[in-house]
Amino acid sequence: MFKIFPNLRKDLGVDLGTSSTLIYVKDKGIMVNEPSVVAINTRTDQIIAIGDDAKRMIGKTPSHIMISKPLVEGIISDFEVTEKMLKYFIEKILNEKLGLLGSKPRIVIGIPLDVTEVERKAVEDAALGAGAREVFLVEEPMAAAIGARMPIQESTGNLIVDIGGGTTQIAVISLSGVVVSKSIHIAGDVLTKNIIQYIRENFNLLIGDITAERVKIKLAAVYPAEKPVELAVSGRDLLNGLPKEITITDSEVREAIMRSIRSIVTNIKSTIEQTPPELVADIYRRGIILSGGGALLKGLDELVKKETRVPVTIIDEPLTTVVRGTGLILEDLKGLQDILIPSAR
Repeated sequence: MFKIFPNLRKDLGVDLGTSSTLIYVKDKGIMVNEPSVVAINTRTDQIIAIGDDAKRMIGKTPSHIMISKPLVEGIISDFEVTEKMLKYFIEKILNEKLGLLGSKPRIVIGIPLDVTEVERKAVEDAALGAGAREVFLVEEPMAAAIGARMPIQESTGNLIVDIGGGTTQIAVISLSGVVVSKSIHIAGDVLTKNIIQYIRENFNLLIGDITAERVKIKLAAVYPAEKPVELAVSGRDLLNGLPKEITITDSEVREAIMRSIRSIVTNIKSTIEQTPPELVADIYRRGIILSGGGALLKGLDELVKKETRVPVTIIDEPLTTVVRGTGLILEDLKGLQDILIPSAR
């Protein structure tokens, strides 16, 4: 049927991230952008919620409901749950939104740098188990560079820094390949943990991930604001176990996260130092591109520019750069064949 009516088959681009899963539908755009979170009833071993619905349950569940984040630092840590989550999102698009019941799409999925063959195979198997007809893998910084419309096929140095939830990936790209790269496990989730730890140590207050994430979004910045900003935060007093509210300022949040931020910047500088001179000259002229949710941290672009002495640009809509890149690959699979990773199957 789909050979006769090819327009009835919709191919998908997937950013299977630690924090969020985004899915791009060819000719339609991004149709899923939900947290990579699953709620499981341990008594029946059944999944009861996925995505936004599951995230709303974090920190509020009874003992028999477990909240699972099946991807850790961009890698599948729970294969079965990842497969079910991906299948849920794919069916939600094809069945509910597009009415293409039974369609088996081709899927392009972004994966982190330096993954093992076993980890690549796990991603392929999860996508095939979720209903894919064919799976293509691409390194996330490459997908981000394509999403940022960088000339990755030319003999020109392109430096992209993709700061996601679980990893920060730094890559110098030229002639459709990664020349120099670094992947570090300091990214959005670590900044959230930094805030939790700081409030615990300085205020004897235990807060949850959702609260810490709200603090990060509202107050986190690399440089002081013109006017001090503060936020009321509630949690459990570690001294007496009772509810307690404190007020935290932007300067305190900055103190909490700056060690991690400086580590990211140090690794960007280290990557440039390892880059061939001709490509460094290109990067100096073209600048550094920041993508991913971490690119939205206020003042980060200024700090990177100051430390590297290279122009820095935050890509438009940095949260969706990778998935938009997978969508562009779908538009020209033959022309971009050389940037795809060989199958591990």
